Amino acid sequence: MDPVLTEIMKNRFTAMAEEAATVAYRTAHTTFVKQTQDFQVALAALSGEFFAYPTMTGVTSGSGQSIQGFLDAFDLADLKAGDVLISNDPFRTGGLVTHQMDIHLVRPVFLDGDLICFAWSFVHASDIGGAVPGSISPDLTEAFQEGIRLRPMKLVAAGALNRDVVNILRDNSRIGDAVWGDLEALMAAMRLLDERAVALCRRVGQVTFQQCVENVIAYAEHKAREAIRSLRDGTYTFTDYLESDDPDAAIHIHCRMTIAGDEAEIDYTGSSPQVHAALNFGTGSRTHPFLCLALTNYIQTVEPSIPINGGILRPIKAYAPLGTLMNADFPAAMGNRWVAVMRTYDALMGCLNQAVPGGIAACGAGQAGIISASWVDPLTGRNRVAVVEPFSGGSGGRVRADGVDATDTMIGYLKSTPIEHVEIETPLIVRRHELVPSTIGHGRYRGGASVSIELECRAPEAIITVRGLDRFRLQPWGAYGGEPGCNGQAVLRRGSITREIGKIKVLTMEKGDVLLMVSPSGGGFGNPRMRDPDLVLRDVRDELISADEAATVYGVVIADDEVDRERTTALRGNVPETPQWEIASGPERERYESIWPVDTSVALAEAAMRIPQGIRRNVLATARRELMNSEKPITAEQAAQSMRRNAQRIAPTASDLESDPRPTR
Repeated sequence: MDPVLTEIMKNRFTAMAEEAATVAYRTAHTTFVKQTQDFQVALAALSGEFFAYPTMTGVTSGSGQSIQGFLDAFDLADLKAGDVLISNDPFRTGGLVTHQMDIHLVRPVFLDGDLICFAWSFVHASDIGGAVPGSISPDLTEAFQEGIRLRPMKLVAAGALNRDVVNILRDNSRIGDAVWGDLEALMAAMRLLDERAVALCRRVGQVTFQQCVENVIAYAEHKAREAIRSLRDGTYTFTDYLESDDPDAAIHIHCRMTIAGDEAEIDYTGSSPQVHAALNFGTGSRTHPFLCLALTNYIQTVEPSIPINGGILRPIKAYAPLGTLMNADFPAAMGNRWVAVMRTYDALMGCLNQAVPGGIAACGAGQAGIISASWVDPLTGRNRVAVVEPFSGGSGGRVRADGVDATDTMIGYLKSTPIEHVEIETPLIVRRHELVPSTIGHGRYRGGASVSIELECRAPEAIITVRGLDRFRLQPWGAYGGEPGCNGQAVLRRGSITREIGKIKVLTMEKGDVLLMVSPSGGGFGNPRMRDPDLVLRDVRDELISADEAATVYGVVIADDEVDRERTTALRGNVPETPQWEIASGPERERYESIWPVDTSVALAEAAMRIPQGIRRNVLATARRELMNSEKPITAEQAAQSMRRNAQRIAPTASDLESDPRPTR
């Protein structure tokens, strides 16, 4: 490998991808692309691995993805110059598509008849039909409710557009023209990638081009292995939860990470089976970036010069059993899957905090609430749909820095929609959008603050859907002595009546109604009494905490807008050492785990995975109801016995009730 040439080509590849992403961004039609940037464009090698991926524009969470599962549906010998392949099918693309709203396009790139690479793009379509405007509601239960689903097929064949596919897309979306406009923008970006790749290949030669592609990917692998080698060898486990509609139940994600030298293995065996709601996602049989995002983010942090491509995943093996929440089987609903991806991230972050001496970070808000609105156009009588705003919350405090206010690590690439644009595009008035005082997770390094948004409806009626809300009961955890963050909240004011409405699924607002949403905040990292008094003073001046909180929580006395250092020293006394790895999870999680210890939840999930999918959900629900009658903590053995007993009662003739809980990969 020529290090100079590899570095030059790494930067050249990235510049090509950035240029194409900018074209898509500037020519797109929907708010979710031209404002929020939920799209991406990249180049993939013949192996399916990305080798050129933007870092300044669009979604960054899929940089280690492979398009091979998509390509498996085609005979590559039948592909021609000018083809464009399309699919939004999570069940036929090997984990590339993770919910139906993401439409993926692939364009094979040829030089003098030889296939040299692939241009790829995706866009989150703001509506593809289905049961609700925007196609996503957390309580949808199967793929058929979530809009049209296209298996891998040709949208363009040798330059000729398939009008039938276009018409199907446009006719089944509430905003068909806008969605098609986004796809045209993506195809323009891929044509540019085609031109740039062919020109570069002609300049350096096909053999050199292909060698440079492999070298840049191999360089990323080398840097990733160096980062993994810095972790402590061993096996680490952690469990985190998604909230269920049942206050006495939760959906758990159990992560086991093993570090051995320069390789990592991540296993989610023992996590909850897929659910009868839109929280699931698919990851296929290969290592999927959604299963290891916390680790790849760590790698990119400690190796900032690493190329962003598929090589990052080569030293990582990540696995979720087929049929679990994070590798769901047909016909699972997946529209609201990003909140489950974020909780998967949190579970792996719990493992990484143990593998890195001194830890990394506390838990962030853990939600990506995407607010969408639908209303009737008074002139045409047709439904209009628009994305209003991504709505997150503060990130967790870090080992050397505070969390970030109002945005979490997992969705830092999503941009806020300007208020002026919201008020032009929708019948909503943004009355306020601001940080919320006294919401931070306290710590030596505090968590990021909550954010609130207040929306007033000016149409006779508007339907609001918000996907991705969570942490309304179970707080974001603090780490290494830090305190947990605050919970989220949603309130509707109609006239003189104000009521809490909890997590929003589908909300009908009338003219004059006001919706107030408050996000969770990030947990704190480290003992609050070890916080620099000047940072406490800054938080008081910024009105994030009060002077009373400064004294009672941080032991810092503020007088006349300055730190009284003598009284602060006396009040703090001997600050205890920061404890070793532990979390502060808040009373609701503590109460839940006092009834359902982690080992019991894992045993229940593993027993459920031995049961045929057709009866799994019913058996699991029956067993949980039966076990809840216990007045003591439920044991793993009780959970397994209850599952076996209820499975035999519900389906006594089933022949495979004791099948391997780890299905074939």
